[in-house]
Amino acid sequence: MRGPASAGSPGPVRAHGAPPAVRAWAQALGAAVAALVTMIVVAAIGLWAAGATDLPGGAFPSVVAATVLVAAGGSVGLSGDAGVIAEANAALDVVPLSVTLAGALVLAFVFLLPLRHRAVAGTRELLARIARTAVCWLVLLLLLSLAARHSFRISVGNDLAEQIGSELGATPTVGFRADVPATLGVGLLWVLAVLALTFLVSRRAPLSPRLLHYQDSVRPPAHAMVLTLLAYAVIGLIVGIVELITKDRPSETLAVIFLGLPNVAWMALGIGTGGAWVGHVDKALGLPLPHALDQVLRTHGQRTLDLGSLAEQDRRAWLLVAVAAVVLLAAAFTAAVRSPARLPAWRHAVEMAVALALTLFVVGLLTRISAHYGLSVIGVGDLGGDLGGEVTLEPQLLRLVGVGLVWGLVTGFLGSLLARGVRHPGEVREPRGGREPDGGREPDGR
Repeated sequence: MRGPASAGSPGPVRAHGAPPAVRAWAQALGAAVAALVTMIVVAAIGLWAAGATDLPGGAFPSVVAATVLVAAGGSVGLSGDAGVIAEANAALDVVPLSVTLAGALVLAFVFLLPLRHRAVAGTRELLARIARTAVCWLVLLLLLSLAARHSFRISVGNDLAEQIGSELGATPTVGFRADVPATLGVGLLWVLAVLALTFLVSRRAPLSPRLLHYQDSVRPPAHAMVLTLLAYAVIGLIVGIVELITKDRPSETLAVIFLGLPNVAWMALGIGTGGAWVGHVDKALGLPLPHALDQVLRTHGQRTLDLGSLAEQDRRAWLLVAVAAVVLLAAAFTAAVRSPARLPAWRHAVEMAVALALTLFVVGLLTRISAHYGLSVIGVGDLGGDLGGEVTLEPQLLRLVGVGLVWGLVTGFLGSLLARGVRHPGEVREPRGGREPDGGREPDGR
C-alpha cells in the first residue's frame, strides 16, 4: 500500500485546476470561438438589415456562414446554371470589414487575457499558443464551410420565357459554395496575421527576449496606425448613428454599419489624404453603398472616386481633409510620445511615412469591390443588360502609397516636435551626483 504523497511531490494535475496542456487548449479554443461567434452575430445583424432573411429556401443561415468565411479570408465561389439553352454567371469579391474587424478585435483581446500580467514570454511558449489558436480556428472554419452552400432560383422577369425554360429544363439558378482548401489556407494566414499584428501593436502583449530590442522602433508607429484605423471606424459609427436617427432609410444604414463600416470609413481616410479609387455601379446587386458613393459611381463608364468627385455631390466632402489632418497628427504625436526620447524628428517622420504608406496600401486592397451577375435565357436578357448588373471599385495603389508617404512625413515631423515637451518612455535623465541610473533608462512598462 502506498503512503500519502508528500506535499512537495509533483502530480499530473495541479491542485488549482486542469493540467496545463488542457488549460492551454481551452484558452485557444475560447479565443477562436469568441471571435467566430462575434463575427456570426455581426454578420447576421447586417444581413438581416440588408433583407437577406427574405431569401428563398431558408438560405439565411448559409448566407451568414458564407459572409463570415469571406470576412475571415475564406473563398466562396458563385456559380450559375440555366441548362443548355441559357447562360448565367455570377461573381462577388468584397470583404465585409465590419465582420472582419469585430472578429479580429475579439480574437486579439481574448488571446491576450492569459498573458496580460506578463512582460516577457519565451519564444517556444508564444509559438505554441499561436499554433493552438490557429488549429482551433481552422477546425471552426472547416465546420462553417459545410454550412456555406446554397442555390437560388432566379426569375427572368418574363412569364413566357420562364414557362418555356421550365419545360426545357432551363430554369436559371445561381448558387454559392465554400472553397474549402482556399478557405483553410487563407484563413490560416488571416489568423496568423491578426495574432502577429496583436504582438506588433499591443503593449499588453509579452515578447520574447530576442524581440524586446525592436519594440521601441516598431511598436509606436504600428500602434499609431491601428489607432488611426480604429478612430476612423468610431467616427464612421457616429456618422452612421446620426444617419440612422435622422434619415428615412434606417435598414440600409444599419446594413452599412454592420457589414461595411470600415470599408467606407477607411476609404474616407484614403480620399481625405488625396487617394482615389476607380469604378462604377450598374446596379446595386444588394450591396449596401452610401448615397454619395453610389451617386458618384452610378455611371456606364469608369469614374474616379476622389475628393473632387465626392465634393460635386456633397460639399462637405472637403471636411475629410481636416479630419485626416487631425487624426493623423494625433496618431503621430502618440507614436512620438511612445518612442525613445532621443529619436530625431526626421527619423520619426520616416517611420510614420512608411507606416502610413503601408496602411493605405492594405486599405486599398481590402476595400476592392468586384461583383456582377448576368443572365440570358432563350434570348431574353444578356449577361450585361437588363438581367445583369455590376459593381466595381479598384484602388489606385500608387497614388495611395504616394500620399501616405507625404502625409506621414509631414505629420510625423510635426508630431515629434509637439511631443518634445512630454516625457517619453525611455527618457534619459541626469541624476544627482553625475551617475546615470541602472541601464541609463527608466522603465517604460513594456
